[in-house]
Amino acid sequence: MRIALIVLCFFFPFLAVLLKDGPSRKVLIAFLLQLLGHVPGVVYGLLVVTRD
Repeated sequence: MRIALIVLCFFFPFLAVLLKDGPSRKVLIAFLLQLLGHVPGVVYGLLVVTRD
């Protein structure tokens, strides 16, 4: 499941964060970073998904 979330981060970071943590403030942050630019959203998504 973790590998699928990492791959999903490259396309829809906010969706990967949503699947990992459920609805939370982190999803909103990931979505806003995605709107600012794709790369910041991906980096944040990867950080959230890979953090234990």
